[in-house]
Amino acid sequence: MLESSFGLVFFLKTTSNDKKIKTVYFRITIDGIPKESSTKRKWDPARWDQKMERAVGSKEDAKSLNFFLDSLTLKINEIKTEMMYSGKSITAEKVMDQVLGRTAPKIKVLEEFQKHNDEMQALLGRGYAEGTLDRFTITKNHLTSFIKFKFKKDDYEFEDLSLEFVKDFEFYLRTVRNCSNNTTLKYIANFKKIVIRAIDKELLAKDPFKNFKSRKTKLVKKPLTTQELYELERHYFTTDRLNVVRDVFVFQCYTGLAYIDAYQLKRTDIKDGIDGNLWIMSERQKTNSTTNIPLLPQALNIIEKYKDHPLCVQRGTVLPVSSNQKMNEYLKEVAHLCGFPFTLNTHMARRTFGSTVTLNNNVPIHVVKELLGHASVKQTEAYAITEQASIGREMSLLNKKLNKKKPKISESDIAVLQRLEKEIEAIKKKYDVPLY
Repeated sequence: MLESSFGLVFFLKTTSNDKKIKTVYFRITIDGIPKESSTKRKWDPARWDQKMERAVGSKEDAKSLNFFLDSLTLKINEIKTEMMYSGKSITAEKVMDQVLGRTAPKIKVLEEFQKHNDEMQALLGRGYAEGTLDRFTITKNHLTSFIKFKFKKDDYEFEDLSLEFVKDFEFYLRTVRNCSNNTTLKYIANFKKIVIRAIDKELLAKDPFKNFKSRKTKLVKKPLTTQELYELERHYFTTDRLNVVRDVFVFQCYTGLAYIDAYQLKRTDIKDGIDGNLWIMSERQKTNSTTNIPLLPQALNIIEKYKDHPLCVQRGTVLPVSSNQKMNEYLKEVAHLCGFPFTLNTHMARRTFGSTVTLNNNVPIHVVKELLGHASVKQTEAYAITEQASIGREMSLLNKKLNKKKPKISESDIAVLQRLEKEIEAIKKKYDVPLY
């Protein structure tokens, strides 16, 4: 805020029928916009110098008024300076509110967080997924518990947020809530979004995350190997519940569909492709990108198997997919019964498609990118985890190249070489010159 854009004037103004006595007013002007208010002090115009904007004379009442006006001037300048150095936008109305003590109610962190979640709730299906709302709801619950745990309060004021608050919240998540590094940083990132939103709304002057540093742990999320996928497809389960869950998972392995896209897949999304075969043609819920996936025989068999399933008929869907929570819960049973030393989850199927089913069978990565609906090849590279079979195959080819046997020289070739050597020796003797 430049000094030239700020103005402060004291003047007399008639506020009653008594023309001899007026009220002392002051006007604050910032960027050409004025705001004025009464000082509640009365004064005789005959004893007022408008050029000096002060009372004249040496009487005690004049000294008292001038001291008051000097103090008010100092206060206004202090408020303006504090606003300027805090990074807040300065307006005549804001300065006047502070002078008169009309401060706005303090904005609370959890209140603003709930506003954000309510807005997200209203936009479900129109830019936001329910899973995203769930993650922000959980983050708010953790933040609520932290504020009660650390400060014994029901909420916290935005203007009191600091780097120390952020670090304490991170420590709370890691210790009291026992969250892993990456899970902790996901909750911190969700909270940061609320803080950035508050800064944009000018509820907060400084970013408490400015010097916050963190690093996610790089996780190797392995897909199923070819052998593991083979065993899963052929395993017999005694309950229909687990057979259905296994089939949905295998369908994802051969289509690359995310859980929500498999859940919402309609019969109308199965269409004839350009090659005359059946394709999945739909939009991914997460990115709204178009998905075009040719259906492999394994996926077609599963579609055929469940075409008359009551739940599919009722919902008009291709598969009888249960909730994501139930799917992951049942997949743990499936992994245990198959003897896998790891836990299955719905996203592992998508990774299996991207790595084991496609890239491992020499499908070009740019094609896999399109099948997975990724925005860039860089996203797809995270799925390019080459399994042992692929490594073994490539190393075997390298071994053959490195240890390729040299062709054996025939006896006739040796005879020719010997004859040439004799002729060279004869020429050297005849001309008595060295040959190089």
